[in-house]
Amino acid sequence: MAGPNKKRFFSPAILSAELKRRGVYPVTAAYAVAAFVLLQIGEITFQPLGFPNWVMITLIVLVIIGFPVTVILTWIFDITPHGIRRTLRYSDEAAEAGDKPSIAVLPFVDMSPEQDQGFFCEGIAEEILNALSKVQQLAVAARSSSFLYSTGAADVRQIGRDLGVKTLLEGSVRKSGNQLRITAQLVKTADGYHIWSKSFDQELQDVFKIQDEIAKSIAEALLESLTPKQHSALRTKVSKDVGAYEYYLRGRQFFKRFRKTDIEYAQQMFRQAIDIDAEFAPAWAGYADCFSFLVMYADPLPGYAKQARSASKRALELDSSLAEAHASRGLAYLISNDFDAAEAEFEKALELNSRLFEAHYYFARTRFHQGRLEEAIELFKTAGEMDPTDYQSRCLRIQVLRGLGRDEEAVAESAEAIQVVENNLKWNPDDARAYHLGAGTLVVLGDTERAKRWLHRAIEIDPDDPVVLYNVACNLATLGELESAMEYLDAAVQHGTVSAAWMRNDEDLANLRSDPRYTRLLEQLESVAASLSGPNN
Repeated sequence: MAGPNKKRFFSPAILSAELKRRGVYPVTAAYAVAAFVLLQIGEITFQPLGFPNWVMITLIVLVIIGFPVTVILTWIFDITPHGIRRTLRYSDEAAEAGDKPSIAVLPFVDMSPEQDQGFFCEGIAEEILNALSKVQQLAVAARSSSFLYSTGAADVRQIGRDLGVKTLLEGSVRKSGNQLRITAQLVKTADGYHIWSKSFDQELQDVFKIQDEIAKSIAEALLESLTPKQHSALRTKVSKDVGAYEYYLRGRQFFKRFRKTDIEYAQQMFRQAIDIDAEFAPAWAGYADCFSFLVMYADPLPGYAKQARSASKRALELDSSLAEAHASRGLAYLISNDFDAAEAEFEKALELNSRLFEAHYYFARTRFHQGRLEEAIELFKTAGEMDPTDYQSRCLRIQVLRGLGRDEEAVAESAEAIQVVENNLKWNPDDARAYHLGAGTLVVLGDTERAKRWLHRAIEIDPDDPVVLYNVACNLATLGELESAMEYLDAAVQHGTVSAAWMRNDEDLANLRSDPRYTRLLEQLESVAASLSGPNN
């Protein structure tokens, strides 16, 4: 019976990738150049020096014999900093390292004439990343980690060390009118050798086929074989219309910026995508998430919660196998305070894609709303593992640990959490959320002066944001500045959305609970929560 390795090398594409990985191509090219130079020297010098003809013939024979010997030795052995060693199969290298094959997908470079297709380039790379992350045998770096690096901006070895991956996928996109050129290459971080590379020159409407082919080729290059189920999972999200897809990508770009105006822009982009292609499930899920975020972080209008439920329901009707649609539905239930229904949707999302950060993160928040704090702690931990650069899950986990009196654990995790926050602020210096959540972690570490500076900076960035005001109130209450904390909490409630369930379980506000003003504010929020709850259709 043919084993998986035999099956692997019957594929010309895989054989070519393996030749590249083992360095056969550059070595044989160098051999050919050296042989040509040597033969030229022999032809020019042997006769004038009086050497018999058999010397030249012997040289030619040796050069011919040396070629296959060189290829075989290059295939078998590697020259490393630790000496010459036998080359391992890629899967053997993963086993030697005690880990499965791993990859980071970098944002593709915009090579378009107008340099205005950044959203499109990132979207293509992210679609490929999301498809690869569905293959359980692959360890895929989170988008927020890998997208901090630009193709060609740093040494691949350093990126590999930073992200803890053995391979990088990098590429470029040139879009001009209806013409599309995409180049992608899979690079081994240990030595920079290309494992696989290909260029695509096709029309814009073929972008979905290109994405799928790249994802499939990468998975085949890294794994011994693919099951039919894995082949199916590697399909990227598709629309019937590439114009709808472009609006969808623009919507995602705005949505990730988190601020109210950006969420409203994202909402418009997703709506445009839906108007073009009414059966585009991911666009419906994104549209629903915009309403959910507006309720959670900006403006808790009852109509928004209803819109979130309606749009997420439509996404599921169109594609019940889409994990993101279930996560979107769960979020819509969460903002409507239907926690049992939210739980069911998040569990389904994780069944479909166990690595989906949003499902872990919002499931954790659901557990917090329910007062099931031990479970919230574990889900926040898993969310952080799914995305090593996410500071929210870490800071909120520390907050819950402290609230449960598990101070030693909270302190032990705080230094790493602050490092994650600081790394985020290097790239996003105006991220008010990073400052006010990070301030709570600094309080745990006892660095109160720096915590106050961070709170002040958060207020400078977004002075009227209710989430900023709420978290400032939490930190001041923890520090014992009760009057100021009460003023900020009141301002948070008056400016917009604060969750009654979250506030009820938030131990950072424990020092305020004896204040009658706290009770009145909680009752006010309970009334808002009741207005948001309604028929879950």
